[in-house]
Amino acid sequence: QVHMVESGGGLVQPGGSLRLSCAASGTFIGVITTGWYRQAPGKQRELVAQIRAGGSTVYAESVKGRFIISRDNAKNTVYLQMNNLKREDTAIYNCNDVGASGSGSFAWGQGTQVIVSS
Repeated sequence: QVHMVESGGGLVQPGGSLRLSCAASGTFIGVITTGWYRQAPGKQRELVAQIRAGGSTVYAESVKGRFIISRDNAKNTVYLQMNNLKREDTAIYNCNDVGASGSGSFAWGQGTQVIVSS
């Protein structure tokens, strides 16, 4: 089975930074397109960043210039560096294989919560 374990969330003030980690097991992240998704209360889940097997990246307009997705193939881990955080970034963040539909192909893990508040 594929498991994606997210960590690194927390409470930060607007303008702060966090680095999220996604440790994968049961699949090699170097051969798939891995994405970071987020879901705020009462909102639809959205894909905010993705990195393809070849290393190219794509970002949602709302996070472009602030978030950076990267990976360490040796550790089978994907990261999301989040800078200049805004209150609207508050959400539970999950990682997943983007899949053909773009909506995630593996089972969703518990995610990690990011709260941006002053």
